[in-house]
Amino acid sequence: MRASIAAESAGIPSVSIVCEGFEGQARATARGLGFDGLPLAVTVGHVDAQSAEELERNFVSSTVSQIVGGLTAADPSGEEENPEPSAVEVVASGTIDEIQQLFLDEGWSDGHPVVPPTLDRVELFLEGSGHDPWKTLGVAASSGRDLTVWSIAVNAVMAGCRPEHLPVLLALVEILADPAYGAEHSGNTTGADAVILIDGPNTEALGFNAGPGVMREGVHANTSVARWLRLYLRNVFGFRSDEHDKATFGNPTRPVVAQDRACLQEIGWPSISRQLSTDRGGPSQDGQGEEDTVSMARTNSGTLIGSVFGSTPEEILPYLGNGLARVTAWDLTHVHGLGTDQYQPLLVLSPLIARVFGRAGWSLEDVQAGLFKHSKIPAQVFENFIGLWSNLTAGRPALTDLVSSGVLPPVFAESDDPGRLVPIVTRPERLLIAVSGDPTRANAFALSNDGPHGWWTTRPVDHTPASDLVCNIGGDCGPA
Repeated sequence: MRASIAAESAGIPSVSIVCEGFEGQARATARGLGFDGLPLAVTVGHVDAQSAEELERNFVSSTVSQIVGGLTAADPSGEEENPEPSAVEVVASGTIDEIQQLFLDEGWSDGHPVVPPTLDRVELFLEGSGHDPWKTLGVAASSGRDLTVWSIAVNAVMAGCRPEHLPVLLALVEILADPAYGAEHSGNTTGADAVILIDGPNTEALGFNAGPGVMREGVHANTSVARWLRLYLRNVFGFRSDEHDKATFGNPTRPVVAQDRACLQEIGWPSISRQLSTDRGGPSQDGQGEEDTVSMARTNSGTLIGSVFGSTPEEILPYLGNGLARVTAWDLTHVHGLGTDQYQPLLVLSPLIARVFGRAGWSLEDVQAGLFKHSKIPAQVFENFIGLWSNLTAGRPALTDLVSSGVLPPVFAESDDPGRLVPIVTRPERLLIAVSGDPTRANAFALSNDGPHGWWTTRPVDHTPASDLVCNIGGDCGPA
């Protein structure tokens, strides 16, 4: 698609070739990038499941004619689509059961009952915030829709969020609008889904749980804010199975993970937002900031590291490192393949485990260095993941070749023994550590990261009432 967009931008006619089943996603992508109606040609079947002869035969018999037609047909951009309703248009009325059924039929809900977003409810949600409902925070690259305060509030009402959660939602939309996060990848076939981490002095007052069951539904703030994200991606970004979401299996929505701020302060470890700042060249910072922050990335898989046994860092590090290694597989293509040096898995420690390190005087950097030594796999297995078992790395290079060319650091080529152990990340700072969960249990949880398909991104949460010129929502004060 990006090659076609570049060609069309230069005035050169093009046709994008897409796999069978991806037509809806391709049309949505083109629309989001400002090229509605971009010509498509569809291949028959999955290219990786066919022999070269089958692929050529199907391409010649079916796809070539579509390419020729796309290059010679009249400009399709004039095709009319059903216009979307305006922001304040009433699209339905009826009983609560009828409304719920309509939202299901139209694909506007996540399958669960929603709070009907009536004008009164949306106005009440924004009341007192000072935000102009028509203010735009960006554009959804996958759909071309404006990311407005009004649309944020509509989906927040549907998800059951409270007005005090609006600053958190605004910060999350700023992440979605950031090209570095890459929200347009939110429907890729591996089905990675977002994990949200929140930290700061106000998280407890906002109702976020950092204790037992932190990753389970049930606590209102953690659950409703995470549900809002899924609804917003669905209704504004267009990530639904008939349009832009092509996840083969998909992950369930993960509740927001609030960090145990008291434990972090006790042991002197920085929050995730500060870890990310330091890793990307920002100043080294210890301890906790005085502002609330949200950090978000898309993660592929998760695994429990249960019943961690040991009373010293040296005793428990091997098990924790093994958990990080076990959750990491195809994701290594973000160490090299789909991207280089872009893999950042997350290890969530229960406060009990974190305090084992704290009592021993270990800084977060000490723990990262220790995990770096223990989060290893055989070099041959690493090479299989980025080459033999996938088609994402041209030439199936050996790790020694990648080190020789300067792509990867020397630690990946300390010998040429295929059984030697190599790390799963390029440097210790790539191993992110959060502290949350039941403070009386010795468990941890490891999450693999999807690299640039949802890059770790952080924003501050601003609770200050806005000074926007708020207009009468029902009047003539829409966008100029």
